[in-house]
Amino acid sequence: MNNQRILAHFHESAELKIQSATVLAHPIMEAVDLMFSALSNGNKILACGNGGSAADCQHFAAELVGRFERERFPLPALSLATDTSILTAVGNDYSYREIFSKQVQAFGQAGDILLAISTSGNSANVMAAIEAALEREMRVVALTGKGGGAIGKMLTDADVHICVPAERTARIQEVHLTTIHCICDGIDVALFGGDAND
Repeated sequence: MNNQRILAHFHESAELKIQSATVLAHPIMEAVDLMFSALSNGNKILACGNGGSAADCQHFAAELVGRFERERFPLPALSLATDTSILTAVGNDYSYREIFSKQVQAFGQAGDILLAISTSGNSANVMAAIEAALEREMRVVALTGKGGGAIGKMLTDADVHICVPAERTARIQEVHLTTIHCICDGIDVALFGGDAND
């Protein structure tokens, strides 16, 4: 690998983030409002995704249960991609498509939020989780890319779709992470006001 290839990664990532900022600012604000309202009413956020998106789910839950940039009380968020016993039992006994939906059925309640992450918008198990969430009168915040795929068509007017305007998985994931940080910051500001760095 040469220096120019490395620079190209950084430039492409930075350019996409700048491009995405204008497109995604409004749906990110909607996601913050939705999540803050749910948390304020005693509800929780469940998160699901595969691979790098599973890591994003864990990252998001850790920021809420622990802290983002300021000391505060823990907020109820749970990654559905972490319990290997549940994942392997459901995957083996039922199907991989149901590894998240079974957990939504077990833990999800009306008023909760499902954070559904899929770079393609076509992950079958994430789609099944969304179906289960909607059946339980939960709201959905979907993080996708590549035009939103089938997930974009599943969402209702009450849900929030944050679709990164890109086709390359790595770049979509990088914007998803920035989006997650924006959401965490927005929740903190909604809870406490002001700037976390004040």
